[in-house]
Amino acid sequence: MTDRRGRGRPRDPETDAAILRAALELFIEGGVEGTSMEQIAKRAGVGKLTVYRRWSTKEDLIAQAVEQTVSADLVPSPADIAELDPQQIIEGVIEAAAQMTASPAFRALVARMMGAAVSHPQLMEVYWRHHVLPRRELAAALLRRAQQEGTVAADADLDVLIDMMAGAVTWRVLQPNPPDAAGMLDYLKSVYRQVGLYRPPR
Repeated sequence: MTDRRGRGRPRDPETDAAILRAALELFIEGGVEGTSMEQIAKRAGVGKLTVYRRWSTKEDLIAQAVEQTVSADLVPSPADIAELDPQQIIEGVIEAAAQMTASPAFRALVARMMGAAVSHPQLMEVYWRHHVLPRRELAAALLRRAQQEGTVAADADLDVLIDMMAGAVTWRVLQPNPPDAAGMLDYLKSVYRQVGLYRPPR
């Protein structure tokens, strides 16, 4: 995201939200090629200059719109990881994660992002650098905490474990008959249990 405000009036959070929402909707509907800054501005009900003042490219804007949707209230803070047991962290987000990943909008979003990785690598590069890598670092910190607790093997390859978790969810939502929220909750519990981040109640 490029912030070129300088001096002047503070930005309106409602305007930002409207722009991000419009960008996400257009990206899901038509992909990168079917999304332009002009279309985003029109749908958000703002001038094109208002959009460009906040984001320099549509890739930057789409990447932030995707991240805001995917990560809302689901990413633990470094303080949470330092203070809470990994099980507590997973229990705090798993139901919301199941609801999100079971939604048709999330399924469409995953499909668009996978397609863009080949057809529009700039979007994936921006998204990976600014959003995916920071989240992977948090996931690695959570796994290291679990290693200290003895629930994840001390010699485990954390990059592989992170890929396994992300890949499991990606392919599960893209199957012909994806699970509903209840089914996804059971599946996420199984994924986290296999990794060593979740222990089912006895």
